[in-house]
Order: sequence, then structure tokens, then C-alpha cells
Amino acid sequence: MRIEVNGVNKGKDSEVLPPTTVVVQSEHVTFVRADTEQRPTVLGLIASGRMKPTAGSVTVDGDESARTLRRAVALIDAPDISDPAPNVPVWRVVSEELMFAGLPSHPIAVRDALDELHLTAVRKRDISQLESADRVRMLLELASRRPGVEILVLVSPDRHGGDPLEWWRICRTFAARGFGVLVIAGYSSATAISSLTGLDVSETVAADAVPLFQTGELS
Repeated sequence: MRIEVNGVNKGKDSEVLPPTTVVVQSEHVTFVRADTEQRPTVLGLIASGRMKPTAGSVTVDGDESARTLRRAVALIDAPDISDPAPNVPVWRVVSEELMFAGLPSHPIAVRDALDELHLTAVRKRDISQLESADRVRMLLELASRRPGVEILVLVSPDRHGGDPLEWWRICRTFAARGFGVLVIAGYSSATAISSLTGLDVSETVAADAVPLFQTGELS
């Protein structure tokens, strides 16, 4: 699957989101830098077919249908849109995500999912207390189980702290499983991840919300 975000922007004079072009495809991870508080969520909403851009277009395998896009793309952990409430325990987040995926969400199913995710020991903790890498891994895994989902859009994982390289490696494992992954995060994460890829951020990033790099390779 290939999603093309072509010159999209949002707001008068593009003040909410500047013109952005990016490609997301199966078996690849794409990183887009967006440093302001609002832009990562806006770009995630547009790329997943949940918000109409002021200008530009989004296609999935050449189709401009927002409905098709929404079915194929999971918008993950977008602030105030799809992120779990901070005081909800981990086990309840798992239950709700299983239900959203149309899967059994009874206590035994939740227990089994927690075991698979190696999160049984922290099942009673609030989601806000979960390590950032565990949070990303859990939310990506549960979203990937939704019927028809082929693209995972992860918004601002860096706001939870932790080492960006940890959640970047997790995203790459999902690409290795065939998913397309779009990560929207800030400059400091871009700098940290560039140390893994060898990309010179200073030469490739000129403004907010521009494609930084794309990779489908695993090390």
C-alpha cells in the first residue's frame, strides 16, 4: 500500500500546517519532523483521512477516497484525539483497544494480550506511568490488529520522554512485518535518530513538517 500526501496545508496562509509532501508505504518507516504542539496532530489527521486539508491531496494507491484512507490507516496516540486518558490503567486500555479491533475483550483475552506484550506486571498502572517504549509498542501492536489496517500513523511519541531510538526500532519491527509506519515527531528526536541512520539533519531539514527520511531497512 502506498499513501501519498501531496502538498497539503492547513489554515489561512498555512499557519496551522505548512505545505507538506510525504510518501508512506508498506514495509517502510517514514519520519516527518513537526516541532510545534499542533502540527503533528493536524498532519496525522490529514494523512489518515480524518481531516480535510485546506489545499493539497491525500491518495491511497491512487484513490482519493477519505473513507478508504480511514479504513486503511490507524491514527495512534494523537494528543486529545486518539490518546488514552492518562489516568486509565493499562489493562483497561488493552481491553478498549481489543474491543475497537472487534476482538474479544473479556478478562481472559485481556490477560492473554498483556502476556503477549510482556506487560502483565504493570497491568494496574496508569497508562501515563508506562515506559515510553512500552507504550509505543503496546499501542502499535493493538492498532495493528484492527481489520484492514495496513498503515500506522504514530503522533508525537517523543512527548512521553525516553530514548527516541527505542521507539524508532519498534516502528521498524512493524515495517518488517509489512506495515507502513509514519512517525511525526520533533527536532530532538530527528537528531537522535539520525545518529542511527547516518543522515545529516542539518542538510536535510529546512523547515517544520517536511519529510526527514524514509527507511525500510532493518539493522
